Amino acid sequence: MKGKYVAGGLVGFTLIFGAALYYANQYAYYRKVSLGPELAMTLVPKAGGAPVPLSVADFQGIDASSSPIRFRACFTTAMPLDEIAARFTPYKGAEPLLAPHWFGCFNAKAISLALKAGRAQAFLSRRRVAKDVDRIITVFPDGRAFAWQQLDPSVPQDTSMVE
Repeated sequence: MKGKYVAGGLVGFTLIFGAALYYANQYAYYRKVSLGPELAMTLVPKAGGAPVPLSVADFQGIDASSSPIRFRACFTTAMPLDEIAARFTPYKGAEPLLAPHWFGCFNAKAISLALKAGRAQAFLSRRRVAKDVDRIITVFPDGRAFAWQQLDPSVPQDTSMVE
């Protein structure tokens, strides 16, 4: 009879822990962000120099202080993709990271497929927004654009903890 209580307690604990973990992963740390002096969508010119502000409309963004790679944004730009490609630095190794399910404008899988198929292009927005982390902007021909931060693929990552 006591085994039922122990098993029930374990199941109850597991359900509560799972719900708390899901909430923490999807909601607890994220906050909506707005464009401003500390957060501007920029692109790095091919010729080098300081990042150039990109004209942005319909901005939606989220970020979290718990990690530099939790930033995601969706917006539109009036600058044509061919002009962006001619003037600004492309980004090799762009791989969008998943966003919380409630941030519906950012579909990492669709962006990744579009990049691989050549239906969108990725550009360097800012190098080293945090240690070994770059901000990338992907632009589609229709003006839709998406930004995120990811580990710089050119920097060797410490894998000493990984077996």
